[in-house]
Amino acid sequence: MSRRLIAVICSVVLLSLGWLGFGGFTTLVALAPLLWISDSYGDSRRDWWRVFGWALLTFVLWNVATVWWIWNATPVGPIAATLVSTTLNMLAFMLYHTVSKKAPRALAYTLLVAGWITTEFWYTWGEISFPWLILGNGFSESAWAVQWYEYTGVFGGSLWALLTNILLYETIKKRSRRYGIATVAMAVVPVAISLGIYVSYKPSERTAKIAVIQPNVDCYDKFHGDTAWQERNILSLLGEVTDEAKFVALPETALPDYIYEPNAEQVAIVDTIAGLLRAKNPHTVAITGASTWLDYQAGAQTSTARKRGGGYYDIFNSALEITPEGEVDIYHKSRLVIGVEKMPLPWLFKMLEFLVIDLGGTVGQLGVGTSPKIFDNGEVKVGPAICYEAVYGDFYGGFAREGAEAMVVISNDGWWGNTPGHKRLFAFCRLRAIEHRRAIARSANTGVSGFITERGDDGERLEWEERGVLTADVTLNDKITFYTRYGDYIGRLSRYVAMLCVLYFIAYRIRRKNYLVK
Repeated sequence: MSRRLIAVICSVVLLSLGWLGFGGFTTLVALAPLLWISDSYGDSRRDWWRVFGWALLTFVLWNVATVWWIWNATPVGPIAATLVSTTLNMLAFMLYHTVSKKAPRALAYTLLVAGWITTEFWYTWGEISFPWLILGNGFSESAWAVQWYEYTGVFGGSLWALLTNILLYETIKKRSRRYGIATVAMAVVPVAISLGIYVSYKPSERTAKIAVIQPNVDCYDKFHGDTAWQERNILSLLGEVTDEAKFVALPETALPDYIYEPNAEQVAIVDTIAGLLRAKNPHTVAITGASTWLDYQAGAQTSTARKRGGGYYDIFNSALEITPEGEVDIYHKSRLVIGVEKMPLPWLFKMLEFLVIDLGGTVGQLGVGTSPKIFDNGEVKVGPAICYEAVYGDFYGGFAREGAEAMVVISNDGWWGNTPGHKRLFAFCRLRAIEHRRAIARSANTGVSGFITERGDDGERLEWEERGVLTADVTLNDKITFYTRYGDYIGRLSRYVAMLCVLYFIAYRIRRKNYLVK
C-alpha cells in the first residue's frame, strides 16, 4: 500500500507542476506511476475497485493542487470543478484499466489515448465546461517547446503527453532498449521540431501601436464602490496614451455602470472617452469592457432573457469599441463562466439557482454572443476576446477566421487574489498566440497586463497590483494556420476512435465468450 501511495503522490506532483508555473515537461511522465498501479492489480471486481480508489485519489488531489485558488471567490467553485473534471478523468482511465485486463494491451492503450482526449474535448465543448486541466495546457510556461500547436492546438500536447507516458511505462516494465529509444524519441523529437519552428519563424513585418491600461481597482469594491472615482481613474490613464496608438484596451467591465445598448453613444462616460480621444488621440480607438443590456417584447425574448414586468431583458458581458467620433460597436461575450455568468442545463438546475456564485457585479445567466466579432479602426482589424474566452483555442480562432490581424484580450483577474489563477490566464494566452500566430495585447483590471508575440514570447508587462499604461508595436498577421482552419480536429477524431475501440472490445469479449478467440 505504501508503494502505491508514493506512486499516487508522484503522479499528483508531476501532473500539477505545469499549472503552478514550473513548465509542463513533468506531464510527459506523470501518468506512468498510475499505469503501474493499474498493472499491479488483477482482473477481479475487488481489484477493480481498488484501482478506482487510487485513481480517484490521484485526480482529486491534482484538481485540489491546481484549482484551489477558486476558493478565494467561492467555496463551491473548486468543489464543482473537481467533481466534473475527476469524473471525466476517471471515465477515461477506468475504461483503460478494464480493457487492459480483458483484451490486448494495444487496444487498451489506444482507448486510453482516445478516451482521455475525448473527455477533454467534451469538457471543452460541453454544456458544463471548464477545460483548465487539459494536459496540453500544462506547457503554457514552455511556449518555445510547443510551437507545433499551430498545427494541433492543445490537444496535440495531450496526445504527446499520453504517448510518452505509455512508452515510458512500457520501457520500465519490459526493460526494453527498443522501447527506451522510442520513449526518448517521443519526448525529444517534438521539442526539436518546435525549436526549429521557433528559430526560423519570421513574424509579420506589419505592426501597429496598441496600448493597454491596468487601472488596478479592487474587484470586490468595483461594483459597489465610488463609480465617479473609477471613471476619473480610467480617464487619467487614458490621458497617458500616446497619440500614435491605433487601439487602447481597457479591462473587462472597466466601465462601472450598466449601459443600455441602443443609447450607448449617449452615455456620459462613453461620450467623455470619445471626447478625450477626439482632443488628444484622434487616430486611436478605445476597446473597453462593460455590462450592457437589451430589452425585448414578450414573444421576442431569447432563451437567456430575464422577465421584468410584461417584457424581458438580457444582460451581457460586453466589449465596446469607442471611436473618437463617438460611434460605438458592441461585442457580446460568447464563452461564459459556469456558475458566474451561465447556469448549465437550466431545465435541470433551475432549482439550484441560489448556488450561483456572487462575485459582485452581474451574476446569473447572462446573454450569450452568437459568434466572434472584429473591431476595425479603418487600418487595423483586431479580435476582442473577453477573459475566459482565451481558454478556448478553437473558439478563439474564430476571431482570426473573421479577419483579426492581432488580438486584444480584456480581463478582470482579481477575484482570486495573488494566486496561480491570474498567472495561468495570461500564460494560456501564449498558447493562443502560437495556435493562431496572432500577437496579443492583454488588459487586466490587475495583473497580468502586457503583450505576447506571435511566437508566444512575453513582451513588457504589468504585474499584480501595478497601475499604469503600456504601449508596444504589435505585429499584424492575416495568415491562417492549420489549426485555425481545422480547429479541434484531434478531439473530434478521438471521439470516433474511442467509440470504435469500445465496439471492438465488446465484439472481442463476445467472441471470447463463444470460444472463437483463444
